[in-house]
Amino acid sequence: MEKRTGQGRPYLKAMDIKLKQCFIAVDDHDKALAFYRDALGLEVKNDVGFEGMRWVTLSSPTQPDVEVVLEPPLADPNASPDDRQAMAELMAKGMLRGVIFSTEDCDATFEKLAASGAEVIQEPMDMPYGVRDCAFRDPAGNLLRFAQRPDAA
Repeated sequence: MEKRTGQGRPYLKAMDIKLKQCFIAVDDHDKALAFYRDALGLEVKNDVGFEGMRWVTLSSPTQPDVEVVLEPPLADPNASPDDRQAMAELMAKGMLRGVIFSTEDCDATFEKLAASGAEVIQEPMDMPYGVRDCAFRDPAGNLLRFAQRPDAA
């Protein structure tokens, strides 16, 4: 990394780092595909099975370099039965981390996903931190938010 100076202080040149993939645990890939592909409009880039498990990679047509990977809830073959049970319980409660998507029109996104039968968590609303967003749960219970920047309104 190159060291530079700016305003009398040393700083490091920014590295070229970009988000490539994020992982979302799902317990039924076919139901997840009906949501992520059919309702949300993501495109399937890869669908791989291995040792009785499945990983499906999707991306947005407008952001093809960033991939969402739908993975088994606990892909570690060495996980104990107790760990598998704990993961299943957390997933059933919707306690696993989700993803925030950006949208140009929060209200239209909300209407499309609500019409698909997705579980609504929050209708579109203006947030005090400057975005308009809404929230859903995917078929596995993961929380997904859809945020519209103020300048996109």
